[in-house]
Amino acid sequence: MRENKLGTWPIPKLLVNMSVPMMISFFIQALYNIVDSMFVAQISENALTAVSLAFPMQQVANAIAVGIGVGMSALVPHYIGLKKEKRANEVAHTGIFLNLCFAGLFIVLGALFAQKIYLVQTNVPEIVQGGTIYLRIVWCVGIGVFFCQYFEKMLVCTGNPLLAMISQASGALFNIVFDPLLIFGIGPFPKWGIAGAAIATVGGQLFSTCIGFLMNHHKNHWIHFQWSLIRFQPDVAKEIFRVGIPSMVTIGLNSATSFCVNMIILSYSTTATAVYGIWLKLQNFCCMPLFGLNNGMIPILSYNLAQDKKDRVKQTSQLAFRFALVLMVCVMIILEAFPQPFLQMYNASNHMLDIGIVALRICVASLPFTSISLIRSTAMQALEHARYTLIVNILRQFLIIVPAFYLLSTLFHQLQYIWWAVPITEVICAYISIYYYRKMEKDLQL
Repeated sequence: MRENKLGTWPIPKLLVNMSVPMMISFFIQALYNIVDSMFVAQISENALTAVSLAFPMQQVANAIAVGIGVGMSALVPHYIGLKKEKRANEVAHTGIFLNLCFAGLFIVLGALFAQKIYLVQTNVPEIVQGGTIYLRIVWCVGIGVFFCQYFEKMLVCTGNPLLAMISQASGALFNIVFDPLLIFGIGPFPKWGIAGAAIATVGGQLFSTCIGFLMNHHKNHWIHFQWSLIRFQPDVAKEIFRVGIPSMVTIGLNSATSFCVNMIILSYSTTATAVYGIWLKLQNFCCMPLFGLNNGMIPILSYNLAQDKKDRVKQTSQLAFRFALVLMVCVMIILEAFPQPFLQMYNASNHMLDIGIVALRICVASLPFTSISLIRSTAMQALEHARYTLIVNILRQFLIIVPAFYLLSTLFHQLQYIWWAVPITEVICAYISIYYYRKMEKDLQL
């Protein structure tokens, strides 16, 4: 049996080795999301609003992709730790089948419902037309969003984080390069505007998928691709969804939340909606190191729990928690001091600056508490307590934040007060996640 570093390397060295490449990868990916909006903002403020309204819909597909990937990335090292390599391969291949099914579903959704989704939110012709084009492309040609993350997580969970970083970063770099070329028609490329942004997005996802597949095929010594194994296995699919559903709920409810909050904010102005879209991308950008840390932490926790090495489990979880909290406090301090330069990257008008500076300073105060919820929830998910993670995610992503926005809007009727819904939600959910984590520690006798 090959030695697996997940159970033998010192935890600080292992966590750095598993997480840092993923942090870099996610950082580049998040940088793309910000750069993409920056380029779209050069078209018009309505174009930026159209892409902002599409973001929650994009996250629906992303939620499913991440959930399947997280389920697979927790189960594969678990079965490797139990020396059941055949079962680990069955998990990996069943995940491929599930991704294919969902990719087909979103082709149908994009073709039939993209325009209807926009008409529910606004009647501004430029926003509806541009947003429909953008969303239809990213959903109908979105098979890459499912597989680029899946193959990346397959590399991470089998101890190849550097290759995963290369796979993920390659797609993001593709996006960054082709965004301005296709939006503005630079050189021999056509000027496609907002459609160019969507094409660059799906192109980057497909490019990353190809790189990830080739790296798994040639460099992954634990997973061996076989066409005959790509089929629906109910018991395996049930396991994947059992572990992955909390991640799906986290991102999926975030999409529902964004949709509901956008409807509240649109009653003030479309500019306020654009500001909220910028905050979502900024929040996503700031949390990317945490997502990288979580991706590195999950296989370590899962493998060592299967090996009954509880000291390594506890050490990994505590080290990740401390790092995440310190990092987010530092990020919060920087953004509190300098919100205006970030907004100006989006070609912000004076009206947008007036709204955005207040909004960002309030919202970024939530980041340290966000880190607590994310790290503790992910640890519970990896340690076979996904039900606790699910409770925290439902509260954090929908049941607290949407009513908070609604109540603050109803009580004060002033835009500057409703942004407090973000830090209020994160503080409450941080304490709830700590409560459930301690409850899990007692269950596992950590």
